[in-house]
Amino acid sequence: MSSILAAYLTRNVLASSAMVLAVLLALAGLFELIAELEDVQNDYETADAVLFTALRLPILAFELMPVAVLIGSLLGLGGIAANSEFIVMRAAGMSVRKLAGLVALPGLLIVIVTGLLGEFIGPPLDFYARNMRMEQRLGQEDDRLGNETWVRDGDVFLHLERVSAEFEFGTLYLYRFDEKNRLESIALADNSGLDGDDTWRLENFRETRFFDDRVMVSEESVATEEFEVNAELLGSGLAKPLSLSLRGLLSYIDYLKRNELDAGQYETEFWYRISRTATIVVMPVLALAFVFGSLRSGGAGSRLMIGVVIGLSYYLASETLANSGQVFDLDPALVSWLPSGVLLLLTLLALRRVN
Repeated sequence: MSSILAAYLTRNVLASSAMVLAVLLALAGLFELIAELEDVQNDYETADAVLFTALRLPILAFELMPVAVLIGSLLGLGGIAANSEFIVMRAAGMSVRKLAGLVALPGLLIVIVTGLLGEFIGPPLDFYARNMRMEQRLGQEDDRLGNETWVRDGDVFLHLERVSAEFEFGTLYLYRFDEKNRLESIALADNSGLDGDDTWRLENFRETRFFDDRVMVSEESVATEEFEVNAELLGSGLAKPLSLSLRGLLSYIDYLKRNELDAGQYETEFWYRISRTATIVVMPVLALAFVFGSLRSGGAGSRLMIGVVIGLSYYLASETLANSGQVFDLDPALVSWLPSGVLLLLTLLALRRVN
């Protein structure tokens, strides 16, 4: 009996959530495309803007999933409640707690799909889309492609003139400091890059070392250096936090903390992503609590409005707290989990009222 009900409720929640997600993605994709069409320039044409929008759909789906599941659950479970099927289930001895467990099952399934989407599909496609857009906008002028950046590895500071997608850096300046933060040496390489083993190859390398009583200058046509900063870390540093997987975020957070750099932005994204994904399980249960009440006899329009209001409130509160946490240096885990915790508390109170 329970397995049949579980399959029935799961099918309704999944189908309605997929329908809502498709509508939300269509709207979000349309707005994204309109914004991109305003920036068409050089080799970045309309077809490229369409491709960019299409590549970003998986990461947009990841971001919209909690709201889609809430609205979809309200519509799907609301239709069941409107037919008085939940009353029949209760009359057959099914408790509210048992029903909540059954509707949480599709939430768990969606969490798994969302996790895979946010870890293996969305971020790499988003990173590729952004790189493609930058290269197309700048054209094929090699001296303009790439980003100038500073990198720290312990007591060594590197200034990279141009970081390309192939990890060719152009001119590189290297500054070494001792444990007392005194400058030990300055070096210059006319060209630099990373090979397949993440070894730094420095061409026309010239280094000036400073001692207490003298200065020594050395030159090498090709020098090699081993730094903890590899291609993966450099790629993480150039990518937006949204374009990184959880593994990439953890790796880059560890690098920043080891080098006493600010990791707040990446920690916030890490905890925000986990809390947002975990909240998906709560959404069908919250919808169940609503459809047991006044929405049981209401139409689809009423349920849709309630879902939109709650979903937007959750989304805006999450975004506001995440940004405020970075501004006021608040604990990233706390500000990321707070909206989810409030939503869970409201769900428990609503279910208690039903009982």
